[in-house]
Amino acid sequence: MIKRSLVSLAALSAVALTASACGSSGGETASGAQLVKDGTLTVCSDVPYAPFEDFDKSSSLGFKGFDIDIVNAVAKGMDLKLAVLDEDFNSLKSGLALNAGTCDLVASALTITDDRKKNLDFTDGYYDSKQSLLVPEGSSIKSIEDLAGKNVGVQQGTTGKDYAEKNAKGAKIVTFPSDAEEFQAIKAGQVDALLQDLPVNLTHEQAGGYTIVQQFDTDEEYGFAAKKGNDELVKEVDEQLAKLKKDGEYQKLYDKYFKVS
Repeated sequence: MIKRSLVSLAALSAVALTASACGSSGGETASGAQLVKDGTLTVCSDVPYAPFEDFDKSSSLGFKGFDIDIVNAVAKGMDLKLAVLDEDFNSLKSGLALNAGTCDLVASALTITDDRKKNLDFTDGYYDSKQSLLVPEGSSIKSIEDLAGKNVGVQQGTTGKDYAEKNAKGAKIVTFPSDAEEFQAIKAGQVDALLQDLPVNLTHEQAGGYTIVQQFDTDEEYGFAAKKGNDELVKEVDEQLAKLKKDGEYQKLYDKYFKVS
């Protein structure tokens, strides 16, 4: 997802240099985890990516979604306020936003991979995901084997893009900066299918006019990510995730977004 120019990425780097030169104005949690802003858990997310994160003008946070609800509960458990920032996905998965001091934690449907672990410290996984293939209703495409010669929309920097490149034989892979652009492309007939995370395609299917013709079990697990070396923050978030699962709050939030009636 590249929603900001290279200029903005350069600006993030400049912020990092300024912060290192001038010293941190942030704070710490009770256990000593470093924070960008004292008393606040600052979270970066690439929005929109429903049902995990979306804009919400009616919310004091300005955002909603499964990720948002989970990190809000985590922040409360840590006796912290929550602040959410909409940031470019590439800067999140690369660690640039964290290294620049933009945020403490990435919460953006981020799959835990060995490659990403080189630049990020992940919490325990909080969501198991699959990939899926979405097509317009009435399409002749019934499976990934039918994509030869077709245009398939994927999202920049995602595991869905990786899966399509390896498995959609003969298809033209068309990359978009975010799900919003992808969905507009399939609506306009510019692509014949979308290959991406199952929950995101489900939101499009539920809206009508589109159907998921195939799911792919890729053993993917989402995790929240912190700056390399901020071990105490990862530990505290893991403790809060464990509490949410133990007291049933996690299941309530999960059912809110994913339970099929």
